[in-house]
Amino acid sequence: MASAPTSKYNSHSLENESIKRTSRDGVNWDLSEAVPRLPGETRITDKEVIYICPFNGPIKGRVYITNYRLYLRSLETDSALILDVPLGVISRIEKMGGATSRGENSYGLDITCKDMRNLRFALKQEGHSRRDMFEILTRYAFPLAHSLPIFAFLNEEKFNVDGWTVYNPVEEYRRQGLPNHHWRITFINKCYELCDTYPALLVVPYRASDDDLRRVATFRSRNRIPVLSWIHPENKTVIVRCSQPLVGMSGKRNKDDEKYLDVIRETNRQISKLTIYDARPNVNAVANKATGGGYESDDAYHNAELFFLDIHNIHVMRESLKKVKDIVYPNVEESHWLSSLESTHWLEHIKLVLTGAIQVADRVSSGKSSVLVHCSDGWDRTAQLTSLAMLMLDSFYRSIEGFEILVQKEWISFGHKFASRIGHGDKNHADADRSPIFLQFIDCVWQMSKQFPTAFEFNERFLITILDHLYSCRFGTFLYNCESAREKQKVTERTVSLWSLINSNKDKFKNPFYTKEINRVLYPVASMRHLELWVNYYIRWNPRIKQQQPNPVEQRYVELLALRDEYIQRLEELQLASSAKLPDPSTSPAGPSQMMPHVRTHF
Repeated sequence: MASAPTSKYNSHSLENESIKRTSRDGVNWDLSEAVPRLPGETRITDKEVIYICPFNGPIKGRVYITNYRLYLRSLETDSALILDVPLGVISRIEKMGGATSRGENSYGLDITCKDMRNLRFALKQEGHSRRDMFEILTRYAFPLAHSLPIFAFLNEEKFNVDGWTVYNPVEEYRRQGLPNHHWRITFINKCYELCDTYPALLVVPYRASDDDLRRVATFRSRNRIPVLSWIHPENKTVIVRCSQPLVGMSGKRNKDDEKYLDVIRETNRQISKLTIYDARPNVNAVANKATGGGYESDDAYHNAELFFLDIHNIHVMRESLKKVKDIVYPNVEESHWLSSLESTHWLEHIKLVLTGAIQVADRVSSGKSSVLVHCSDGWDRTAQLTSLAMLMLDSFYRSIEGFEILVQKEWISFGHKFASRIGHGDKNHADADRSPIFLQFIDCVWQMSKQFPTAFEFNERFLITILDHLYSCRFGTFLYNCESAREKQKVTERTVSLWSLINSNKDKFKNPFYTKEINRVLYPVASMRHLELWVNYYIRWNPRIKQQQPNPVEQRYVELLALRDEYIQRLEELQLASSAKLPDPSTSPAGPSQMMPHVRTHF
């Protein structure tokens, strides 16, 4: 994935057929050219273009457009360039130049992508060649604007593992030792009537009745009441998540909400205070009062202490990532690199998110207090903090399936607005709701994996694959904003899960240095000196950035492990052959060779 001239997806399900088919418009669709197609993927058109490569200049090629991808193959003998771009990755399509444009390659299409790259194609000015391509791309890249289904609903891939079975909330809470004497599972939200952006199954204090929960919901933004995310297996302190209280300018209070937070605190008799981490900067939390929100004041919540974590909102994060793209694509300015990177503030935001998660994890691990986390609505910064803290505290989430469960639970089922933040199939590229919140979380996970190279079962490829399919619309995993919308659209019945792809070929995504450890808490260093830009993701399209994919040390280690397995297998075969040749000890006297024990090795 390090450079443009490589195919981005190489799934076993991509089929290459060496036959020619004639399409409805009479153009031969020559599948011997190895244009990859997924089951359910259909050809729309193909056209000769000039690809304006930002690294190697203009390249003549043929672009193939299906209902899933844009695929470009170079027609020049000295270039093996291939571009394989899922249409879901496209954010914006613009016409470049006009009918009277005279400059070379000045007439064509500009395509802005969500994965840190842009594409530019020049076309012939006669015969409406641009108009046809523009309309087809616009139609299939933004299907929702044209009453078409997202490709995930057309995908007919089959895998030997069903990724939709990975996460079962009852099983995951049971793994945590729940329910117990202090916490119960409630089905009050099974029809999404209490809160339409929460999952159907919630874990709440045993002493809180369903009527109590309904009263508390009236005082929390979007009815997102405090519910349990994770419980410490030994000291029984908990991480609880919710949205902001509806305090408003007048400083409203709600006795039910105050009592409910006290009940949460009292689930552990050892602690005297409940710690509340508000992810927002203090000034933003105060400003939210003007729109009816706010935060928990000392005079209303006597047994709680409140800390602000100074993490900025979705709009600040969106602008920060735009600045990162400006400095990494298409060219990296070596002479001012550090000052340019600093001006994006991206790593500062990563630092603040990690610092907040470390504070949450430390409070719970030390047994000092249980923790309640919220931001404004509890589906962006809150998800970042709870999931990262759980990753630090619980080694189970550092396995491949454990991490999939963490994403399903804290992000997908608890209503991170993937559809709004990513804009799947939506042409409104300037939507103020777009924001790279989930990308930021994955970046934080990558930073942790760099600092603890043996602690995670998954490798970098696993994280990049998740991000690629966050945009691709090939799977149903990240579609829609909440569980209720997914159930309404029958996503688990009508689409394939990303986890099916990953879990059917786990070896590709395994970290060979992984050492399984139980109950080890990870505290990453969140100082700017220890954080770095994730080059293999943000700058992977630039062939001039020398990247070593895969890591040579990792590659050598994998080879040695394979060699070890081969020797063990050969040793076992020799032992079996040797034992087959030995005469029956009951019919012949034992000789020295027969009494020789099986050879044991350090393997």
